[in-house]
Amino acid sequence: MVTAAGAATMIYYNQVLGLSPALCGTAFLIAAISDAISDPLAGAFSDSFRSRWGRRHPLMLFSALPIALSFYFIYQPPSGLGEQGLFLWLTGALIAMGIAKDFYAIPHFAMGAELTDDYHERTSIYAWNSIVGAVAGIAMGVVIFTLIFPTNPAFDNGMLDRSRYPVLALGGAVTCFVAVVVCTLSTADQIPFLHGHEPLGTAIRRNYATAFRETWDNFRGLITNRSYLAICSCWFVLAVSGGILGVVGMYGMLYAFEFTTEELALRAFLTVPGILLCVPLSAYLTRRLDKKHTVVLTIIISCLLVGSPYTLKLLDLFPANDSVASLPVFLGLVALGYIALPIVPIVINSQMVDIADEHELRTGNRAEGMIFSVRLFAIKATGGIGSMIAGVGLEAIHFPRNAKAATLSPEVIDGLMFMMGPLYYMIVFSGLGLALLYNIDRKRHEEILRALEDRRAGSPSPQAN
Repeated sequence: MVTAAGAATMIYYNQVLGLSPALCGTAFLIAAISDAISDPLAGAFSDSFRSRWGRRHPLMLFSALPIALSFYFIYQPPSGLGEQGLFLWLTGALIAMGIAKDFYAIPHFAMGAELTDDYHERTSIYAWNSIVGAVAGIAMGVVIFTLIFPTNPAFDNGMLDRSRYPVLALGGAVTCFVAVVVCTLSTADQIPFLHGHEPLGTAIRRNYATAFRETWDNFRGLITNRSYLAICSCWFVLAVSGGILGVVGMYGMLYAFEFTTEELALRAFLTVPGILLCVPLSAYLTRRLDKKHTVVLTIIISCLLVGSPYTLKLLDLFPANDSVASLPVFLGLVALGYIALPIVPIVINSQMVDIADEHELRTGNRAEGMIFSVRLFAIKATGGIGSMIAGVGLEAIHFPRNAKAATLSPEVIDGLMFMMGPLYYMIVFSGLGLALLYNIDRKRHEEILRALEDRRAGSPSPQAN
């Protein structure tokens, strides 16, 4: 819901409320800087927290109401705010949303990391998690573009209809609250099998000094872990490119390709082939190529295809907007890219769990929360660093307020296509070299697990290097 609604955030504040794209981008950037502080703190707190209900579930349940409230306030700023007031409101609401999401998403992904030790089974777990998220994304995308922001006689672009944003605010807030509560309660039966589940008395006796020492050991261990730094840096670069796609892509589809909001709703269904194939494909590719090379290959394929419509239009090789081929060609190229795209986060999640095993071997601590906090920060950088670059880019090409596709200059259209095509390619391919630095393969992971099993059994097995 948050992701689907995010497609309208920049358009709402820029085109409907009149906030400049540069200030919108700055608000997202400030929120991302806040996330850089809050994400690892939330991860460390989740790792150190102990209770009879485990480390993860109390924090997840606690986050439900703050997430719902912050979602509501993003799309319901007080009336009468000037540009400075709108900027401050957007910045504060985004920071609040980021912190609230920390206490759900980080424990949630960390919980997934604790469900199995098997090298390939954990890839399957995150693949199924991705499928559920993708199905929900399709549903929310259809709701956003066809029910909340439909085309109507007054607005060819339904997202410019100010009267529909209270519906988004209230409906989205309720959806977020229910989703978090359902997930937390429906996985509570796994609490006894997760790390950090302790009787109440033991949890109370745990002191702050112990928690602080573990947090420092975890931080020191992770910043010296080559595989962790490699995969986090790669994922961060990918997330920044995704931020540009999320903001400028919406402008490009509405104003350069002139798609209606109902046609944009079809874009949600482009993920269906990837949903159906991501489990068998991720399993097949990781067994044949191992995880590192699977990530590199799928990044290359998805990047080239997803950016191709914009690059072709920049080169005047794409069908004209009034051609019957325009929408099918666009959807076809992006759909092919979306077959490979879901495999990337699935395998990266699995790699991070392997890193958690290596980290336990090196430090004696389980630190899934801190490990996945950087992943969450990278995802939120989609709405931060990437959105800031997008906002500055829109300002640089002089994208007008109250824009209409028919009156936009060719230079403005070319600017949009450059950001969505060549600039997107440059950013993504800069992250590929980082992915190649990851150095845990199946053989290495088997060595780690053997050493961990010996240690847990009390055998004097040497640590793997």
